[in-house]
Amino acid sequence: MSIRGSAVYNRRYRAFLFDMDGTLLNSIAAAERVWSIWAKNHGLEVAAFLATIHGARAIDTITRQALPGVDPEVEAEWITQAEINDVEGVVAIPGAVTFLNSLPDAQWALVTSAPRELALRRLQAAGIAPPAIMVTAEDVAIGKPNPDCYVLGARRLGVPVQDCLVFEDATVGIRAGEAAGADVMVVTSTHHAPMLTEHSSIDGYEQLSVLRDADGLLYLQDGVA
Repeated sequence: MSIRGSAVYNRRYRAFLFDMDGTLLNSIAAAERVWSIWAKNHGLEVAAFLATIHGARAIDTITRQALPGVDPEVEAEWITQAEINDVEGVVAIPGAVTFLNSLPDAQWALVTSAPRELALRRLQAAGIAPPAIMVTAEDVAIGKPNPDCYVLGARRLGVPVQDCLVFEDATVGIRAGEAAGADVMVVTSTHHAPMLTEHSSIDGYEQLSVLRDADGLLYLQDGVA
């Protein structure tokens, strides 16, 4: 377990907003199995293409390819159904379940680029109870790095997004959190190479704990309380 950066440990937050894939659970193997099939079927160079898929909505990833004769909505639905059917190897990020269970239900939300049905399937596979508030692919017109998803997550919790801490792993999600005006904690558990970032970072949640002050605000500690 490593924790880098101290900025977020000096602030109190109204709520936490979590990305899902790569942040709360590891679904890389399953996602890359499905996307590899899709890429091969459409004549794409698989390794280069897979580097572009993480953190974004399927429909946005497909639209970016600008493939002639391809309907992004139809293809995104195929991707979603294939990913729902393949959750082999989907597991929680170390310490994530315990950390989430320590949070008040009304003070955290899931903000994911996955469709709702897929999000629920992966959470179940990873042993993570779904939160009361979820923002999924269907809830926004434009996905990450657009900040709308995080702004909506905060609004549904009834707090300003600037008073939230965003947990993210992927560049597009980090940019979305930044654009929303929130602080960002980068989760590096699934990274294959170091990420250069100005944000605080953790490689898991085992030694991260959260406390509430007298006003009900959340703050982090390095070490289990």
